[in-house]
Amino acid sequence: MTKGKEKIFFNPTKGSVSSSKMVKEIAEFVEEEPDSFYRLIIGTDSQARRKNGKAEIDYVTAVVAHRIGRGARYYWRKEKKYKIPVLRDKIYTETLMSLDAAQEIVPHFREVISPTKYDFEIHIDVGPLGPTRDMIKEVVGMVNGSGYEAKTKPESWGASSVADKHA
Repeated sequence: MTKGKEKIFFNPTKGSVSSSKMVKEIAEFVEEEPDSFYRLIIGTDSQARRKNGKAEIDYVTAVVAHRIGRGARYYWRKEKKYKIPVLRDKIYTETLMSLDAAQEIVPHFREVISPTKYDFEIHIDVGPLGPTRDMIKEVVGMVNGSGYEAKTKPESWGASSVADKHA
């Protein structure tokens, strides 16, 4: 599926799976109810902390297959970066990690799941009420400019709830 080493995702039920296995499992999930409509979502969230006096940030990217009105499956992967957390950098990194995951995965979704069966969204952890409100246009522009639909808070639950759960 990717050149070189495939990235590993985790599923709460199935444990560790390769990105190609994840795509296969999501395709099987869609095939279970072929008359349903789906939302395929990628979102990233981060959590900064200090460990032994050293700044670190955990970034979690979630991939969600949501069967509209009838449940979902999700997968996630975590990456740790060692740097001082700056809000603007964190939001840009989260957005870029979601775009990287989309670039890796979406072409394979398109091979195994008919595009008429789903909407694809990238969920960004920014919203109109908090300190990220000034960044909305920038990161939504990054996502839209890459050819994907962007969702922000309160509609960006793929990042703010699913990915956040594992950050």
